[in-house]
Amino acid sequence: MPSTTAPAALLTLYDRELRRDARPEGPDDVVERVGRVVRRTAPAHGWNGVVWSDFVSGEEADEAIADQIAHYTSLGLAFEWKLYAHDEPADLGSRLLAHGFTPEPDETLMAAEADALALTTTVPDGIRVVPVTDEAGVDQVAAVHERAFGDDASRLRRRLLDTLTTTPDTVAAVLALAGDVPVSAARMELSPGTSFAGLWGGGTVPEWRGRGIYRALVTHRARIAAARGYRVLHVDAGPQSRPILQRLGFTPLTVTTPYVYEPAL
Repeated sequence: MPSTTAPAALLTLYDRELRRDARPEGPDDVVERVGRVVRRTAPAHGWNGVVWSDFVSGEEADEAIADQIAHYTSLGLAFEWKLYAHDEPADLGSRLLAHGFTPEPDETLMAAEADALALTTTVPDGIRVVPVTDEAGVDQVAAVHERAFGDDASRLRRRLLDTLTTTPDTVAAVLALAGDVPVSAARMELSPGTSFAGLWGGGTVPEWRGRGIYRALVTHRARIAAARGYRVLHVDAGPQSRPILQRLGFTPLTVTTPYVYEPAL
């Protein structure tokens, strides 16, 4: 069943609650509004970057971009400018490129109201889903991530462990086990005081793909979000997950492109 709220209204709510009015995600996360930019500053293993901007001219954008580069470079931090297709000015991506940013692959921002999702998906035979609550579980999540995505998960490991230690009510991480072997992992980041819970990191090791585990973990996390009072789920979806999420009831809202800046050593 599709969401009852129009996609444009969900996008407006997302922009307001998670971007313009962003809140700290932990004791070491600082959110600042500087001019027409909202940015997050965290430790190196956290997420650093610009979540919102609202420029009235290209010249204003260029000045703000230079200011953010100076801010993060002074701290020795790489950072991300999270650009959305509807952000202004329309050539903001080109301006970021001109300042030395590198774009990563586009993702589709998708959302669904929790009570409108098809939550009938069951866990495949031979698989059990368990919560992640301690360091051993975090290590397993990191190991699955590295096998599923082929990249280093050390930052993910530190960030998830920090969150479970300091603000455990803002995250729900899960593992899918075949016997005692982790074959898939995912997490959900909850934003207290907002309508939103974000689904992240859903990954399955290659030999276990195509069996419905990803769908089961989406459904599992959606039930948790609904039980905790979060009305809307959001996902930055890649091309493989987008059709699965659409079948579950998620709606595309816009396209987002991460632009990454690495300070010179």
